[in-house]
Amino acid sequence: MRLVTFSDSGGARLGLVRDDGVVDLKKAVPGLPSDMIGLISGWARFADAVEGASGRPADLALEQVKLEAPIARPGKILAIGLNYADHVIESGAETPKQQVWFNKLPTAVNAPFDPVQLPRASTRLDYEAELVVVIGQRCKHVPVEKAHEVVFGYCVGNDVSVRDWQMRTSQWLLGKSFDTHAPFGPWIVTADAIPNPHALGIRAFVNGETRQESNTANLIFNIYDQIACLSQAVTLEPGDLIFTGTPGGIGAAMKPPRFLKAGDVSRIEIDEIGAIEARIIPED
Repeated sequence: MRLVTFSDSGGARLGLVRDDGVVDLKKAVPGLPSDMIGLISGWARFADAVEGASGRPADLALEQVKLEAPIARPGKILAIGLNYADHVIESGAETPKQQVWFNKLPTAVNAPFDPVQLPRASTRLDYEAELVVVIGQRCKHVPVEKAHEVVFGYCVGNDVSVRDWQMRTSQWLLGKSFDTHAPFGPWIVTADAIPNPHALGIRAFVNGETRQESNTANLIFNIYDQIACLSQAVTLEPGDLIFTGTPGGIGAAMKPPRFLKAGDVSRIEIDEIGAIEARIIPED
């Protein structure tokens, strides 16, 4: 299933995408929670009813609605660095023996097709194509072999990065957390629809030019390794996001570097999930 948060003149609500239309789940499933975290938290109660709604005619065409970030305010956005071998090489780093984690602040969340800001503070704006994991249940100390059980679904993400702010200290948080710099979506594809998340083509384009092209088979630490590691330290909760790493091809590693400029269009695609796209605009 493809679950969305969408808005139109009636406000923001949950939907189910079928073909080129949206089933309004507020109409289709009485008593459904009003936001995606509520739906994920109550999935055991609502899954059958939501699945049943997939047989209904669409209430709206996709082109009639605005797709919002599937989760407006995740509790946590956790992101792993240096997790594709070619990206490690282009970064001039050593292959990590331990997982390298940072976080993006929830205020960085952006809708999948909304503009991304070129900040006043820097011109070193970069893209990072990433598979995003959505956590489905509250969990701690998850064994690798059971990690798939806590995954609710998957999205396309762009770990937009302000490189000079990222690299001027050992802590990456500020450089990764500027407003609008965590776009993801365009929907959540539920885990049952992605039998193997470690076999997905992933690509980034700038103005139609291919910049990144790889496959999630090339992750150094796979999704389940990541969940097992994180859950030793923190309690993962429904709606938490994990940005799983980016392949080689970032703008900062090009010679000379090719950063995003106002007017550029950045597009991220992942097989079996979809695509997100953003025009770069100057910060007001």
